[in-house]
Parts: sequence; structure tokens; C-alpha cells
Amino acid sequence: MTQPGGARDDRRRARAHGGRRRSAARLAAAQALYQIELGGGSVEEVVQDFIRHRLAEIAGQGFVPADEALFADIVRGAARRRDELDNMIAGVLAEPWRVDRLETILHVILRAAAYELSARPDVPPRVTVNEYVDLADAFFGGKETALVNGVLDRLARALRPDEMDARARG
Repeated sequence: MTQPGGARDDRRRARAHGGRRRSAARLAAAQALYQIELGGGSVEEVVQDFIRHRLAEIAGQGFVPADEALFADIVRGAARRRDELDNMIAGVLAEPWRVDRLETILHVILRAAAYELSARPDVPPRVTVNEYVDLADAFFGGKETALVNGVLDRLARALRPDEMDARARG
């Protein structure tokens, strides 16, 4: 006989664990993109370094291990489509903000999120927006977090309007 909620609770825990693994991947991707932006190695060198060493260290310290596939996809995709993603961001960035004047970590957070919104239809856009708003809040808080929220909301509505409007309708 199954315990009340047993299998259902197991599925919920597995989804929550997977969500934390994806959150860890997004944080690591922002860190890797930051390192690349500052000239800390080629995209592939940084991805491999993170997978071999840094992600393993995080998991070894009792933190949830990052989803390596998502991490690598975000870093490689955001780096490969850098100019295109920056143009997307610039198109929805409100005055007085300018892409070329953003702090580096803020810029790579927006770039990673823009990549996910444009290339990962498997992730609901509201999840992407919320994840990167939380990430920005961990680094900044205040006006930068509000900026990320506004930019990503506008970008999500431009890139995936049906999904964004569906929830508003009900």
C-alpha cells in the first residue's frame, strides 16, 4: 500500500531538485560568461574548467549539483549569439540604460536570460524571467533587479507573446 501522497510527493521532490539543479546551472553560467567577458579563456576552456572543477567543488560542498547540460548550453549559446542577444536587449532597454554601459555581471545575466528566452522553448518564459530576476537580486538588489525584471518581461513578451499572454488571460 502506498503512503498518502507517496508517489506524488516523490515526483514533487524530484521536480524541486531538478529546479534547484537548473538554478545552480544558471548561476554557474553567469559566472562563466563573466569570466569569458573579462578575458579569462575561450568559451570551451571555461565550460570544461567549470564542469571538471568548479561544478564538482560546489557539489562536493553539499550544494545541489548544477545541471551540466543546461549550464553548457547557456554558456555556449550566449557566447555564440552574443551580438544578436545584445541587440535584443538593447531593443527593450529603457532610458537611461544602455547595453554598453551595463555592469559586466548585469550584462551577462541579461544575455544568458535572452539566450534562454530565445532558444529554450522547453523552459516557460515566466520561469526564465523569475530565475534571472532572483539571480540579479542575489548580486545587486534594488534598481538593477527591477531593470532585469522589466527588460526580461518585455523581451519575453516580444519573443514568446502567446505564452506570456496565455497566463494573463487565465
